[in-house]
Amino acid sequence: MSYDVIVIGGGPAGLMASVSAAEHGAAVLLVDKGNKLGRKLEISGGGRCNVTNRKPARELVEYLPGNGKFLYSAFATFDNEAIIQFFEDLGIALKEEDRGRMFPVSDSAKTVVDALLRKIKHLNVDIRTNEPVETVLYNGQSVQGIKLKSGQKIEATNVIIAVGGKSVPRTGSTGDGYAWAKMAGHTITELYPTEVPVTSNEPFIKNKTLQGLSLQDVALTVHNPKGKAIITHRWDMIFTHFGLSGPAVLRCSQFIVKALKKFAVDTLDISIDTQPDNNEEQVVQMLIKRSKNDPKKAVKNVWKGLVPERYLLFLLERIGLSGETNYHELPKSAARELAQALKVFPVKVNGTLSIEKAFITGGGVSLKEVHPKTMASKWMQGLFFCGEVLDIHGYTGGYNITAAFTTGYNAGKSAAEFAY
Repeated sequence: MSYDVIVIGGGPAGLMASVSAAEHGAAVLLVDKGNKLGRKLEISGGGRCNVTNRKPARELVEYLPGNGKFLYSAFATFDNEAIIQFFEDLGIALKEEDRGRMFPVSDSAKTVVDALLRKIKHLNVDIRTNEPVETVLYNGQSVQGIKLKSGQKIEATNVIIAVGGKSVPRTGSTGDGYAWAKMAGHTITELYPTEVPVTSNEPFIKNKTLQGLSLQDVALTVHNPKGKAIITHRWDMIFTHFGLSGPAVLRCSQFIVKALKKFAVDTLDISIDTQPDNNEEQVVQMLIKRSKNDPKKAVKNVWKGLVPERYLLFLLERIGLSGETNYHELPKSAARELAQALKVFPVKVNGTLSIEKAFITGGGVSLKEVHPKTMASKWMQGLFFCGEVLDIHGYTGGYNITAAFTTGYNAGKSAAEFAY
């Protein structure tokens, strides 16, 4: 049997590509090597599925630091507002949370996956799961179809590669698409982990002194070897047994990876600012005022609440000040030393967890070789790409899934139109 369009990969991009291609009149086959579709979608947003982000297009692109500008043409056809409308038309009520993140009212990713699968079946898309693809078949400069690992060949004039990158391999993203792209003459830019926890050999990390401690609303800054700030992200973070994690850390991770390579160093300094709304002098005066107002109380009590108690005691120990000290016993330099520690606590980091442990893969099919409006290959007629296999990546918060749905929709639409 032959098809107009074959979509390889049942993640966010592949599911959307299947819907789009079928809606535009194509006979579609969706093939996935796993036993169920939408596995990556089901774990997105902590299992709640952050379907998109409602920020304006310009800001969306800024939050996709990995070649987000490439998506301007695709957004003209299917942007974040179109994604919202798409899911609401499927009966999925959405709600907006902090930082523009859009979630289903049900707080369940399963409702999103189920709605997509119902739509795909309603559009008569043929689905084959547990069917690993061995290769994409090419005939000169055009697509011929695919060959399954079972040996079966399936003909199609258009193939959409939507198999993801190399991150979260348990969902089926193991980098299969890169080899098929190379066979068609495409360049694969260097792959690296993004949105990934950071590692450190600091003694307090190795000793698990702060393991499990969360800090809310901190400004985390990555510094180059000369101390100049490379990037700052403000959000929450957590200390782990191997280093640091949490949203602020994940957003900084790609800059750490790139800087370690660029400057050829083993470690970089990052700094934690737990008082981002106040400068050092304001923090000094606040500490003195609190202590002065309760002169007989121990500083560990009067300064309580500025940061979690465990972190406060840790910092007091770092500056050599007993938490039992009261205002009358307080050394003149103590308030400033603590203010400095609250504002700029340095941590040496030496890398990140592996690309398989990352949420998102950096690098992929070179965008210079893909048409930005259609997601079509510039080298191979009938070949399209969408989702994480492309050299596009963003921060967590609905940006990557927006890129996946947008490129998926455009790839599906274009492939269907090309078929006629």
